[in-house]
Amino acid sequence: MTYRAPVKDIAFSLAAVADIDAVAATGAFPDYDADVMGAVLEAAGQFSEEVLAPLNRPGDLAGATYANGSVTAAPGFADAYRQFAEGGWTSLTASTEAGGQHLPKALELAAYETVHAANMAFGLCPMLSLASIEALEAVGTEEQKAKYLTKLVSGEWTGAMVLTEPGAGSDLGALTATATPNGDGTYALNGQKIFITWGDHDATDNIIHLVLARLPDAPKGPKGISLFLTPKFEVKDDGSLGDRNDFRPVGVEHKLGIHASPTCVMSYEGARAELVGRPNEGLAHMFVMMNAARLAVGVEGVGIAERAYQHALTYALDRKQGRSVWTGEASSPIFDHPDVRRTLSVMKAKIEAARAICLSTGVAADLARHAATEEDRRRWKGREDLFTPIAKAWSTDMGCEVASMGVQVHGGMGFIEETGAAQHYRDARITPIYEGTNGIQAMDLVGRKLSMDGGESAKALIADFKATLPVLGKLYSGKPVERFQAAIEAVEDATLWMLDRKAEPESAADVLAGADAYLKLLGDVTGGWMLAKGALAAKARLDAGDGDTAWLNGKIALYEVYAANVLGHCSSRLAAIGQGGDLLSRMSREVLVA
Repeated sequence: MTYRAPVKDIAFSLAAVADIDAVAATGAFPDYDADVMGAVLEAAGQFSEEVLAPLNRPGDLAGATYANGSVTAAPGFADAYRQFAEGGWTSLTASTEAGGQHLPKALELAAYETVHAANMAFGLCPMLSLASIEALEAVGTEEQKAKYLTKLVSGEWTGAMVLTEPGAGSDLGALTATATPNGDGTYALNGQKIFITWGDHDATDNIIHLVLARLPDAPKGPKGISLFLTPKFEVKDDGSLGDRNDFRPVGVEHKLGIHASPTCVMSYEGARAELVGRPNEGLAHMFVMMNAARLAVGVEGVGIAERAYQHALTYALDRKQGRSVWTGEASSPIFDHPDVRRTLSVMKAKIEAARAICLSTGVAADLARHAATEEDRRRWKGREDLFTPIAKAWSTDMGCEVASMGVQVHGGMGFIEETGAAQHYRDARITPIYEGTNGIQAMDLVGRKLSMDGGESAKALIADFKATLPVLGKLYSGKPVERFQAAIEAVEDATLWMLDRKAEPESAADVLAGADAYLKLLGDVTGGWMLAKGALAAKARLDAGDGDTAWLNGKIALYEVYAANVLGHCSSRLAAIGQGGDLLSRMSREVLVA
């Protein structure tokens, strides 16, 4: 099944909902304007459709392969990556000093949606390079930037995040990899790491690993972690490559999905490395990469959901079975069955909500750096911090749900690998686990992001929800507005409850027990707000006689679908939020073990 990049929908979300024009108005991106946005999205869509999408199914079947201490990318992937790099797709947001194009983060996220939708296994490779670029730009030395950053920005080399170890998992404070000084300013890395995405491959001449490890005198726990850079091949002073470094893959994981993305087990055996940033502050430095990757994974969720939706829609329009309740036609497409059309409508509404959340997070990140005043930058930073766990967790949960719904639309054929619907479901399933599971995102939201400014960012977001209600009432009447109002009341009650419990140390279990439900509720309501803004923007364009009438009316209808199928259930999440830690404490091992 072919993929069509939804450039028109993405551009609408970026401009009309996320408001990228506010970023342009800062003057921080002199080479950006609406024409550039259109050109970038069109070119990204074309490359994704023509080069990446045709490799998706063959890559799933062939996979990346390991032999004799090295990994070979799936057939066609190395050549596609070279074309990708030559097209400048790894340089969109990097500084001009490093050879980048210095465009807004939100635009990069929008372009990469098409990459992840067309071929998620491929998109993981440059995604991690982008995270490496952000880390080096933030904390790398001038020498490191000159030596490594320019090659990452050009795409000539790729980057890898190297965190996880056997037995440590998400508890990075438990990692045991060591970095011993060599006496010449470099370090010898030793240890084993697992789950290293694109940790080895043959698509580029060099791979730059950013690795978490401990110095010999480091304190125990997370405060004793440092960040190190180690290249696959030595980089000489003149930029040429020297000897192979002392680390290698010892295998690739056999996974449920994303078979063409090599997930490596890496062994470091005295690998020569450089310290990045300050000693024992590696976790803070790594979080520059981690937060970039979390938002990018949210976009992965949007992309894979869009691909699954398009696949299901095509099947529903082609597959004939039963009589249409609307036309009376016998042997009509299953698209004319109300439950199938409802399913497809909910899929599309959730995709557009998640897309807008992710792109709005990108806009907030741009404004947190470039807004005119310190007060505005602080306010936008609060919005970015609040949105990041929602963008990652809510969007990836949505991606799994929509991919599963896509299988359901196919019926029995969806469970058959040859139709391709199952691959989207298998590929999507990793995204709620990547870069901190969605449970960790919920803990981060209620444990840090919600109260880091006394709850002001959350309260400001709720105020924005409320400000939309009177305007929304001019477009809709009755249930679509009432459901949004009830959803806002639910999220406000939940937020105040969380903040109250956060102020009581003895209530920590209550807060964490409700964290997942709270994130889902805040994501649901934020998604509704995004679609409401889209509906209002569509109505304004209709009133101005600007644009495709049927398409704009579709934006108005999508909000109603979302209000009925998502916002209408928001109040029920309050029970899960307030269930309390005591209830879960009573669900002991004796109760749960059969």
